[in-house]
This record gives sequence, C-alpha cells and structure tokens, in this order.
Amino acid sequence: MAIFPPLRKRLIAAAGAGAFALTAAFLGGHDGIEGRRYEAYKDIAGVWTVCDGHTGADIIQGKTYSDRECDTLLRQDLLPARRAVESLVTAPLSDYQRAALYSFVFNVGETAFAQSTLLHKLNAGDRKGACEELRRWVYAGGVKWRGLQNRREMERVLCLAQSSHDL
Repeated sequence: MAIFPPLRKRLIAAAGAGAFALTAAFLGGHDGIEGRRYEAYKDIAGVWTVCDGHTGADIIQGKTYSDRECDTLLRQDLLPARRAVESLVTAPLSDYQRAALYSFVFNVGETAFAQSTLLHKLNAGDRKGACEELRRWVYAGGVKWRGLQNRREMERVLCLAQSSHDL
C-alpha cells in the first residue's frame, strides 16, 4: 500500500521542514490519517476524541472546533510523542523515521513504545525489522481494525522511506 496521493503531496511539501512538520502533515487536517473531526466523538476504544485524535478532559462535547484549534491541539499532542522518541531511541533516525515514530507513539503511547519489540529492534540497528513491527500494532480492544491496519501500513512506508520518492 502506498500513501494516499493527497497525503503524499502534503508530505512532500513538508519534507524539508523536519520530522515534526512531516508528522503534523501526516496526521492533521482533512487528508491526514487521523481524519479531522470537528466535533467530539467516541473512538473505537470508547475514548472521547476530537480533531486529529486529541483526547483528554479538556474536550467539550457539542462544541465545533476550528481548524486553528485543531492545529494547536495537534502540535501540543505531538510534543510528548516527540520527547518519548528522542529519549528512548539511541539509533540514528531520518526525518521520515522520526515522523513515523512520532505518529506511532502519538497513537499507542510512550509506555507501549518503551516496552515494544519495535524499539528494541530499532536500537539494535535493525531498522527494517523495526519498521516491519508496525504491522503488529493493529488491535484495539482485542479486535483487529482495518483503520489501524491502514494507518500502520502508511507509517511503515514512511518509516522505510529514504526520500520523498519512496512515499
């Protein structure tokens, strides 16, 4: 599976701006893999969510969020994922790998990442094996979800990319 054409264009445009910008382009907005939603909803695990996957006690049910609010929430939400990747990964990473990992950690959390075979393989120098591990993380509530399979496959493509031509 390749990355969807509109998302691919956004990633290519963000490529020179670094991993954080790549991740925001990957996750955010109408073409992002999270699928921006302006009103709160319960995700597949039953967690109240809004915008590009934002969760937390600050969500106001019934409120319609703006693009600006969603962009701000996404940037704030990505900071802990970035800190986790930067503190736990000892192997050198490309911006594409960082972006894939920021997205992954944003979705599964720091604790799951810290205990993962993916991280172990990455730090052992097995970049390809680590990227392939993403395909294992497709369950929520014990159920395999097509949406998570699609997300992980796109994260895997991003993780394995050497340049924008690989997207």
